[in-house]
Amino acid sequence: MKGKLILQDGTIFEGKAFGYLNDSVGEVVFNTSMTGYGEVLTDPSYYGQIVTMTYPLVGNYGINLEDVESKGVHVKGFIVREKSDMPNNFRCEMDLDTYLKQNKVIGLEGIDTRALTKILRNNGTMKGIITLEGTSLEQVQAKLDAFSNTQAVKTVTRKEVEHIAGRGTKVAVMDFGVKENILRSFANRGCDITVFPATTKPEDVLGINPDLIFLSNGPGDPEDLEDVIENIKELIGKKPIAGICLGHQLLALTLGGKTGKLKFGHRGGNHPVKDLEENKVFITSQNHGYYVCELPQDMEVTHINLNDNTVEGMRHTKLPIYSVQYHPEACPGPKDNDYIFDKFLALV
Repeated sequence: MKGKLILQDGTIFEGKAFGYLNDSVGEVVFNTSMTGYGEVLTDPSYYGQIVTMTYPLVGNYGINLEDVESKGVHVKGFIVREKSDMPNNFRCEMDLDTYLKQNKVIGLEGIDTRALTKILRNNGTMKGIITLEGTSLEQVQAKLDAFSNTQAVKTVTRKEVEHIAGRGTKVAVMDFGVKENILRSFANRGCDITVFPATTKPEDVLGINPDLIFLSNGPGDPEDLEDVIENIKELIGKKPIAGICLGHQLLALTLGGKTGKLKFGHRGGNHPVKDLEENKVFITSQNHGYYVCELPQDMEVTHINLNDNTVEGMRHTKLPIYSVQYHPEACPGPKDNDYIFDKFLALV
């Protein structure tokens, strides 16, 4: 079936719809990864977004359910230049089209994804809709106007406390959209993990007497989470705190810093970051549209992005608080960023 991507600025791309055939609205972004589309689809940080893959062929190794980052697909739409209808890999369980159908997510193929990416780079990310034939422009505009992503974290977070038993460091994870590989990274180090819903009261988190409180990744604008920020304030100084991505941004806001929105975000597996403490450069996996634009008092920069010099990590000069913007648990090939979890645990 024919489908269209209509951007907020009126730009239209015509292609072929696949997956679950139903109109979908979201913020249109691009990801530069060559592989890992299964992880991209299931990363809760993408909730509310229509993701464009810049690599031209997607789906050639199919989908396997071992590598997913959560229990479902969180993107609002998925755009590729060409999808593979005949995946070939010994771990393949289904093709991309079937997977999107099962998870009720629309896809669009056959458009010029390079041209779309250039528009987003030049003009910034914007709202868009993947729509089928027969939808009027008035309906499209109404759907674009109605779209909001302010409740993203409350949508993707766990609804119940979950415990993952271990004999080591006791870690309390605040789930703002946590990826499974983050939990595996702590579990591989023997940690005893308790995962809490995003809006859990601080006294309930402190009630398990954790050795470390971890603030996870997640979707949306950190400034929308005023209640979460107030809860984090009650945790400062009482336990060591670490954070990744949205958790990093929330720490900055909690401590008096400021966050802003990047023009087109950092999304992909090839972003160079310098660890100033180690004096080394690492190629990192990233997925964020917001960043720390003003550092809080008593926080020092530990990592910088070598593409645009934005803050990629920070550490408190007096308290055991440490966070990074990128995703050290993600391994789009290399696994050398995994050392960050040892730095987190060293806070204890």
